[in-house]
Amino acid sequence: MNKEITKCLIIGSGPAGFTAAIYASRANLSPILIEGIQPGGQLTITTDIENFPGYPQGVSGVKMMDDFKEQALRFGTEIRQDIVTEAFLQEYPFRIITENKKEYIAETLIIATGASARWLGLESEEKFKGMGVSACATCDGFFYKNQVVGVVGGGDTACEEAMYLTNICKKVFMFVRRDELRASKVMQRRVKTNEKIEIIWNNKPIEILGDESGVTGVRLENTKTQEITQKEITGIFLAIGHHPNSDIFQCSIETDNNGYIITRHGTSKTNIDGVFAAGDVQDSMYRQAITAAASGCKAALDAERFLSNKHQ
Repeated sequence: MNKEITKCLIIGSGPAGFTAAIYASRANLSPILIEGIQPGGQLTITTDIENFPGYPQGVSGVKMMDDFKEQALRFGTEIRQDIVTEAFLQEYPFRIITENKKEYIAETLIIATGASARWLGLESEEKFKGMGVSACATCDGFFYKNQVVGVVGGGDTACEEAMYLTNICKKVFMFVRRDELRASKVMQRRVKTNEKIEIIWNNKPIEILGDESGVTGVRLENTKTQEITQKEITGIFLAIGHHPNSDIFQCSIETDNNGYIITRHGTSKTNIDGVFAAGDVQDSMYRQAITAAASGCKAALDAERFLSNKHQ
């Protein structure tokens, strides 16, 4: 097995990973970044981004991540197209194994593997991703100003997304597969009393409808009667949860009940000295490109200080 030693190994190639790489490179840590299964992260399946500072005309997620990557390369980051399969973090330095049978020995490790949105698993959903199907109302809601949209889910996240969309959209349907919401009492009260929100109880989407311009509607099935109905909408937001991509680290790294890596307050430090976490893999609340980038900066600075103290 081919072995390589590095001061700083970064796993993940979204805003957090690339920002960490930029900072680590400028600190002469000569970082190696492993791109992972989805180079560029979730932004590569997002519609145009208009809320990231520095892009006054907006930018596509793919273009933004290309810019991040170019900047990281400019400062000397080595980028590897590979997937991490094993992580041995109980002994120092850390040992990481990849799909391409490469072994990395790392003095510091930055985990920036992100989180994956949970999808419905419909073929039509895949077809219209980025064309009316989204997993982030904060990211994409602006594009549906004064339109009719739908939100799938019945928990706090779904309610929050629906409430956010009422500030932008003409009407918001909530598609809830049960006859009650799982959200907190406060959130339930807010959505039930908002005149722009209509809750469609006991219904689940079975097909996203659309054409070359994007989503035009959704076909629903009643979970009790199996009756099929349709609603005309131009956008549908999935709010059925996210799964942090932390599985291979959970035998060593402390996580919460949902798998999000726990970091010490105000830092990127995990329960293992020299291992840091950044981006959505440790953030269940904000999940924005700019907050991920900021946490990537913190992780690189924390790694630099760790190495500086260790080598004194």
